[in-house]
Amino acid sequence: MMTTSRTIVLFHSALGLRPSVRGFADSLRARGHVVHTPDLFDGEVFDNVEEGVRKRDALGIAALTGRAQAAVAGLPPGLVYAGFSMGAAAAQFLAATRPGAVGAILMHAALDPAMMGIPAWPRVDVQIHYGTRDSWVDVAAVSALAAAVERSGAACSVFPYDVDGHLFADENAPEYNRDAAQAMRDRIAEFLSHVPAGAGGS
Repeated sequence: MMTTSRTIVLFHSALGLRPSVRGFADSLRARGHVVHTPDLFDGEVFDNVEEGVRKRDALGIAALTGRAQAAVAGLPPGLVYAGFSMGAAAAQFLAATRPGAVGAILMHAALDPAMMGIPAWPRVDVQIHYGTRDSWVDVAAVSALAAAVERSGAACSVFPYDVDGHLFADENAPEYNRDAAQAMRDRIAEFLSHVPAGAGGS
């Protein structure tokens, strides 16, 4: 069944804009959504997180943030920001700082808003997904974000998955877990069905 269309900006992980990210975007498009997939790495892709993190660090967080901001500069308000791992940080930052966000979907990462210089979360709903044995995820940061979202009056749904590894939803990654990935997709579809269609928080 076709859902109400949302416009989603989907940011890749430190592995780059891999086929799995494009495939995830296509699955959202198949549900009637408009999906933008900015490439923050100039076309480079990697096979392991360590290589990708070296690329991330070589560019620097400030430059990556600037690239993410530039990628959405021409888009209207009313966006859902989504991201995998490193991309979740970009999605979280834009959802909190760019006026008009209507939702944020954070996969495999979430940061304490205070660490991003965000004093108060806007009234923007958030959904967080992470593996319970993922050493890259700081559960205290997840809790801090959830608390900040709830203080704003928005809703925050947190879904831990009983899986090993980091990018469990990436079918090209060794830690891929089909059941967890499908559960995440289903929960994202449900989230998008309830996200407001118009401009949201500021």
